[in-house]
Amino acid sequence: MEMHEVRYFLAVCDTLNFTRAAERCNVSQPSLTRAIQKLEAELGGLLFRRERSSTHLTDLGQLVRPRLEQIAKDADSVKTTASSFLRMKDAPLSFGIMCTIGPLRCIGFLSRFRQDHPGIELTMSEDTPARLIELLQEGKIDVAVMAQPEPFPERFDVHLLYRENFVVAFPPGHRFEAMNAVRIRDVGGESYLSRINCEYYDQLGDICVKCNAPLKDAYRSEREDWIQSMVMAGMGIAFMPEFSPTMPGLHTRRVIEPEVVREVSLVTVGGRRFSPAVAAFVKALKTYKWPI
Repeated sequence: MEMHEVRYFLAVCDTLNFTRAAERCNVSQPSLTRAIQKLEAELGGLLFRRERSSTHLTDLGQLVRPRLEQIAKDADSVKTTASSFLRMKDAPLSFGIMCTIGPLRCIGFLSRFRQDHPGIELTMSEDTPARLIELLQEGKIDVAVMAQPEPFPERFDVHLLYRENFVVAFPPGHRFEAMNAVRIRDVGGESYLSRINCEYYDQLGDICVKCNAPLKDAYRSEREDWIQSMVMAGMGIAFMPEFSPTMPGLHTRRVIEPEVVREVSLVTVGGRRFSPAVAAFVKALKTYKWPI
């Protein structure tokens, strides 16, 4: 069964005249008649009874008409949905972002993108870099923004968005407040609040060991807001990317000797074709002027 056969059948149902139905469908009457005959052969019986100048639906025709009308409606609905998708109207887009990237860093971009593309329905997912890689591979997210110390697997396309230094966060009145920057060896002996999802956690730990600056682990948490709240409460210090602090009054100083820098990148699956919505999002990310 082909869609044009369904359309021809429904046109004859509406007009009860093969000539007028052919005109409505912009085909010749013999072409329409052959299509109806092919449909009848496939369904196993006559759909119309033609008696001189009158045409009537047979019992079989009356039986299948509602089903074929629904098929035609569904086909039109599919076309409408596809058209909306291609015109980026009600077009879905799944965006993965590393959980250690603070909301204030991205809110300006997302607001601008929404203004430029109001028809795109964006769903955000926060997770660790390892999990975001899995979601990209499985096709559960379209793009991801993340960083990691080691190179990304070769099958991914990676575009650098911005770089940011790590800082040490501390409460008001702490001894670091008098410093312009904090050397790694200066943090030795401090109570440390561990950000469990920090992708540079092991690297920072190794650097502290090499600089003979042991830390005393006080608390560990997956929640960035909890860590920052505990820092403000004087429960310890924490390393974090410079654009992550959101807690009012939280003090930070850049980490030096050595500096620790992460590169935040747009990551997509190499060779995977983008929908119009995803292509627009990728282009917007690449051209956005990230605040420094």
